[in-house]
Amino acid sequence: MRVAIHTLIIALSVSLAFAVAAANHESPQNSNQRPRTVGQSNSNNSQNTNSGEEVDEGDVVRVETQLVSVPAVVTDRNGHPITGLRLDNFTVLEDGQPQRLSNFATTETPFEIALVLDTSGSTRDDLGLIRDAAKAFVRALRTGDRVAIVAFKNKNDNGVPKAAVDFICPLTDNREVLNESIDDLATSNGTPFYDAIGQVVSRVFHEPPREEVRGRRAIVALTDGVDSSSDSTFEDARASLSRAGVASYFIQVSTEDYVEDRLLKDCEDDGRLTLSEKQLERFRKLFVPQLQKEDYQDFCRLGQFERMDISRRLYNLARLEMNEMARGSGGKNFSAATLQDARAAFAAVANEIGTQYSLGYYPSNKTRDGQFRKITVQLRGVKDAQVRAREGYYAPKR
Repeated sequence: MRVAIHTLIIALSVSLAFAVAAANHESPQNSNQRPRTVGQSNSNNSQNTNSGEEVDEGDVVRVETQLVSVPAVVTDRNGHPITGLRLDNFTVLEDGQPQRLSNFATTETPFEIALVLDTSGSTRDDLGLIRDAAKAFVRALRTGDRVAIVAFKNKNDNGVPKAAVDFICPLTDNREVLNESIDDLATSNGTPFYDAIGQVVSRVFHEPPREEVRGRRAIVALTDGVDSSSDSTFEDARASLSRAGVASYFIQVSTEDYVEDRLLKDCEDDGRLTLSEKQLERFRKLFVPQLQKEDYQDFCRLGQFERMDISRRLYNLARLEMNEMARGSGGKNFSAATLQDARAAFAAVANEIGTQYSLGYYPSNKTRDGQFRKITVQLRGVKDAQVRAREGYYAPKR
């Protein structure tokens, strides 16, 4: 009996040894499927600023956070840009909590720019000035900067011309192609400005940015900002900019006299300017919510006093909204009293873009609650300086 038991124990031991060996033989394959989290730092590589993106070949990647890009411009006490700063000169807080920067682009890094040119009726007579100013802007950009050209045109909508966003040229650094595209600018009977902002984000910047231009994308728009025909709203446009992290620069041109004159024309006049039903309803909700919706469905039924009031209020509103979009995205507004002044304004925008830094981080707060997260950028080791940066973003929502 003792011999039999001893023999059984030896057999079990041999079987167990073979099982362990087989498991060890298969473990390298299984180890290649271990889950890794993009945006999670590695304790053995905490000094690598790109560790938030690095994964081993064959890893199963679980994405928990998205890189937040923060455009920032630093100026001295006289408003002159400060260049040559390093990553350690910046601290970024999200809702008061310090964030670990994993991306940093200096002022020398290339930019991707969507150039939006308002060629609606209010600027039609000055199309030549718009072309000259746009070409001067392209010349002022640096080697490696890529530009897309966007404008407005009329499309046939059941026999009626309707203003639409016109994507004339995709992102390119070919200056000859850009100049030819600017020569092809058309005009429209209306201004789908909010539609343009949203469509630029979804079409021009739909692909994730290349490594070298992370956080260095911008919309530069020459416009009066008064939307007359969009299906989108200001809230839609602002949300698109916030999600994409695209800085917005607006050259505000005053066309108030032109618009007011054409708003007052008879509806049978081909030179008239009208507002879409959607924009009229927006105006009613903002300024005269006590009135019935039916009273603001047909622009031609409104009297001249109502049209004049709409014109003036919408211009003031446009200025406020462009200021809000620029400030919230880390961009800036520039004024051009006339289209003759647009060339100088474009030069100022090109200079501003050329002095912008880009900071990036994976948020420590990974909650997908759709809430607004406030961003604060602080400077270290830089005296008598100010920083202007993106003010925040909305977290993803499950």
